[in-house]
Formats: sequence, structure tokens, C-alpha cells
Amino acid sequence: MDEAFIGSIMLFPYDFSPRGWLPCEGQILPIGNYQALFSLLGTKFGGDGRSSFALPDLKDKSPAPSMKYYMAIEGLYPTRD
Repeated sequence: MDEAFIGSIMLFPYDFSPRGWLPCEGQILPIGNYQALFSLLGTKFGGDGRSSFALPDLKDKSPAPSMKYYMAIEGLYPTRD
């Protein structure tokens, strides 16, 4: 697979966000800018569901201080069979 599914979470050893990924730090995002991601996550992690939603907060969950969890905000939209 060349592209990640939108909403996939990966652990990277970077101190920057790779293109198409956001750190999982509980931040609130505008639905209008991330409609596909919102359609998958809804308000499971926060937000009001009308104008905003949140990513999971995994800041303190990484196995090493130099690593972070990131969520794909671009890529393939997962479908059900």
C-alpha cells in the first residue's frame, strides 16, 4: 500500500509533522477543513460536532520521548465490504 488510510495512526521518530499527517495531541479541528476525517471520527475525541471535532490525545503514550503518534489526514478513504 503506497498511501495510508485517512484516520490511520502511526508512530514516527520525527519532531515535525510529515505532509498529510497531524500529531495526535487532542487538538480541535474545524470540520470544514477536514470533512473526510470528521466523517470517520465524529466527536469520539471531542468537539461540538457542528463546527469542530478533535483528534485523540496520545502525547503521553509514545514508547520513547523522541517519538510521536500522528494521524493521516490525507490518503485513501476506508470503505466497508
